[in-house]
Amino acid sequence: MSNQPLPSDCTATQFEQAALSRFRALVTFLPSNCRVFREPWDCSTVLCLDFSQCPTFLESTKAQSLILQAVVQELGLARALIFRVEQKSMGWVRIDF
Repeated sequence: MSNQPLPSDCTATQFEQAALSRFRALVTFLPSNCRVFREPWDCSTVLCLDFSQCPTFLESTKAQSLILQAVVQELGLARALIFRVEQKSMGWVRIDF
């Protein structure tokens, strides 16, 4: 995976957005209207994929969870991956570091 340099004056928000952009660039099968965001859960962070705008892609994306796990782990984005349709959880995958 390519590691492009980040500006030295980067804020935490900018860093997170850059990491999420890299995630999207590496996971090319993810629909563009799938909302991707990080969320704190207890003492950890999860990466949420919200399919409310594209529910027909949920199952095909879940079927590729091994690729998603590998990318999340490589980028150090989260400890788990949550599949959602709005606020309803449709499944999750634990990320082992």
